[in-house]
Amino acid sequence: MKKRWVSELSTFALAAMLAGCSNMQMGSADAKTEATGSAGGSESQNANNKLERCDATLGTITVVEDTSAPWYGILTGQYHLGSTTPVLKLMIQQSNCFVVVERGRAMNNMMQERALNQAGELRTNSNFGKGQMVSADYSLSPSITFSNQNAGGLGGAIGGLFGSVGAAVGGSLNAKEASTLLTLVDNRSGVQLAASEGSARNWDFGAVGGILGSHLGAAGGGYANTAEGKVIVAALMDSYNGVVRAVRSYKAQTVKGGLGTGGQLAVQGGNTPATPSASPMTVLEAQTKLNELGFSVGKPDGNMGPRTKAQLSKFQQSRRLPVTGMLDAPTIAELSR
Repeated sequence: MKKRWVSELSTFALAAMLAGCSNMQMGSADAKTEATGSAGGSESQNANNKLERCDATLGTITVVEDTSAPWYGILTGQYHLGSTTPVLKLMIQQSNCFVVVERGRAMNNMMQERALNQAGELRTNSNFGKGQMVSADYSLSPSITFSNQNAGGLGGAIGGLFGSVGAAVGGSLNAKEASTLLTLVDNRSGVQLAASEGSARNWDFGAVGGILGSHLGAAGGGYANTAEGKVIVAALMDSYNGVVRAVRSYKAQTVKGGLGTGGQLAVQGGNTPATPSASPMTVLEAQTKLNELGFSVGKPDGNMGPRTKAQLSKFQQSRRLPVTGMLDAPTIAELSR
């Protein structure tokens, strides 16, 4: 046990001394977070091998950060850290699970270019006309819970081996912890598709340098200033991996009678019925009815194939219903007439 503590403390001291040197290191591993490397299109370089990846993209996505939330004030105020959006965008593109579209501050620049085009200030064939922007199928929203727990009995354990200095060193060790939550929402319907909690822990050795010497103090303090950032990035990656694993096996939630048409829970005095007003209709029954009304789906087989969806859309359009191509409650009610 004693040899292990001696070895670990020596490693801490050596790392701090080396960090205090003045030699600049580009691409230093010590300065990196869990979100490493780069991304270009569907290709990524030096990505963390712990990051989940997809063989095919699932749609377009934008990151929406609630800057009015309490956690954001702690992130930027108390910890002096920036937005989580850039690191999330890097993870998303490296994973190849979604294509990132911009809906943040860079939108101002995009709209400025379009304004210049409309004013006639851009060169001919600049191609900044309408119809160029890509819609965002989904929104990903982060939330962070912070925690800073002291290492507790570790100071006493080190003190028993190294005396008063060892106790001071051990007592200065803090465990930085963060818990993050990511929610994935479908932008067209507003339905939450997935949610994932993630967490991470990291040791902060900031006070070691102040005890062992001025050079170590500078190095340790620098590490302490980034400990929160590193653990937050690790927790975000843990959350994002959870989202990816969830949507890989995604199965849509369904409500009898259709989403947003009243639901199954009745409230006394309210307008929500205990059961849908329209009787459930099977696909087979709907196909039979469509054929009778002149919307030919062929021989009814009970499968919602492309032809049935197309004829269902025509029927909805003819009855001035929302054209969804789905057997929703309004459509069932109209087919049941």
